[in-house]
Amino acid sequence: MTHTQASATRSEKAVATGRSDGSDELATHTASELQGLLADRHCKAIDIAEAVLRRIDLHNPSLNALVQVDPDTIRAQARAADDRIAAGETGALLGIPVSIKDTLWIKGQVTTAGSDLYRYFVAPEDAPVVARLRAAGAVILGASNCSEFACRGVTENRVYGRTSNPWNTALTPGGSSGGAASATAAGLGCLGIGTDAGGSVRRPAAHTGLVGMKPSAGRIAHAGGFDEPVYGHSVIGLMARSVADITSAMSVLSGPDVLDPQSVALPCFAPTTRRPLRLGFSPRLGRGFAVDPDVAVSIAAIAEKLSKAGHHVELCDPDWPDGAEEDALMPLQFAGLAAIYGHAYQDRAWQPDPDIARQIEAGLALDGVAVSSALELRKALFLSLARVFEQFDLLITPTTPVTAWPKDRPEPEKIEGRPAGPRGHAAFTPIFNHCFVPACSVPCGLDAVGLPIGLQIVGPIHADPMVLALATEVEKLISDQGQHNFSSALDPRGGLSKDVMNVCA
Repeated sequence: MTHTQASATRSEKAVATGRSDGSDELATHTASELQGLLADRHCKAIDIAEAVLRRIDLHNPSLNALVQVDPDTIRAQARAADDRIAAGETGALLGIPVSIKDTLWIKGQVTTAGSDLYRYFVAPEDAPVVARLRAAGAVILGASNCSEFACRGVTENRVYGRTSNPWNTALTPGGSSGGAASATAAGLGCLGIGTDAGGSVRRPAAHTGLVGMKPSAGRIAHAGGFDEPVYGHSVIGLMARSVADITSAMSVLSGPDVLDPQSVALPCFAPTTRRPLRLGFSPRLGRGFAVDPDVAVSIAAIAEKLSKAGHHVELCDPDWPDGAEEDALMPLQFAGLAAIYGHAYQDRAWQPDPDIARQIEAGLALDGVAVSSALELRKALFLSLARVFEQFDLLITPTTPVTAWPKDRPEPEKIEGRPAGPRGHAAFTPIFNHCFVPACSVPCGLDAVGLPIGLQIVGPIHADPMVLALATEVEKLISDQGQHNFSSALDPRGGLSKDVMNVCA
């Protein structure tokens, strides 16, 4: 029996019995599976919503993934979706439960960006991505936790506290979109909407066994709401338990907005690829970054499998400009934070996270030459990557060089036996924000203690369909070889899955 067939059988039992002996199996299905069940009238959107709400009650207290949840509003949205379905409407996200990162405005809801500065702020309107989700009939679950201003690589803040990883609640899911990752991996919704300015969707996805997509800049409009510290680097990103769910959501959410000058109108989103692909395999991204052995072995194994599948895979060490270290463009973030929040910080309007305070202070100390130099480096990085894509169709790298670490630490202690430093865990992701290109993390294995590892697939600007096509192929390679199904770290009946501790062959 295939995974999809098994899912349908489990769902039919769950709907027939209401709760299937206390389980909430509907909540653990992918959005694509649920769409099939809704279309065939095997369940209703309200059944899905109730299953997710029970699962939130059961698991969210230990995860602290969702921080704003209104059950009555969720039920009302689900019933409205059922009315639309009964009237004959169909849609990729109709009736599908989705969480929204607490930096994106949801009209009428407290939206804090993880900061005491906005503890009581009520969003006056929906962010464009939220408005599109509503129009598509998605069920908005509420806000997911994040780091303050989405500017740290773990998920904790003074408003809501710390988020745990459902694979092991002593560990972090990463950040800054860690609440969305934790919720989606645990079955508290099918899709997590986050933002990614340096890996904030891709890294949490890798740490929680999800697919995490950073689209090309402008693919999904990102306008209004809170100001972004590095304008243009942050994009709306998506996390889900399958590549198909990401693809479906991208087809709904892609498109321009008059308030976002970076947004573009592109042809209808449909994954396409040419075969064979020219794949550049870059295990250390040409910069000698430390990578834990389990991660290195897993990524190399996927590269070998792709080669055996017929693709042309070659080692690739991009020739980056001088000064292109993992934190080379952090001055842009520091300067942006200082520009937006510097006066409030100097007026002691709130008490920020100590790391955010340090970033603001660093930004206040910068001059225009330092910022302009960072912008010049960004241009040089983009040109270097463009030359890579003259030789290769896509680039494959680790998403993160290390698996999840203890949640009471801001970063792992060591990577490959070396002191990690504050940005070592994030070495492989920010450069692709600086270059505005699409990048997707897809699960590709487990480490020796059973924690998920992510492979990052990167393409040229606007090659999002090709990136997702290869992600689909990697997903199938893992599935066909009987390796771990990464759909959730939690068993549908409530406990930690025994499969979590299985190690990929």
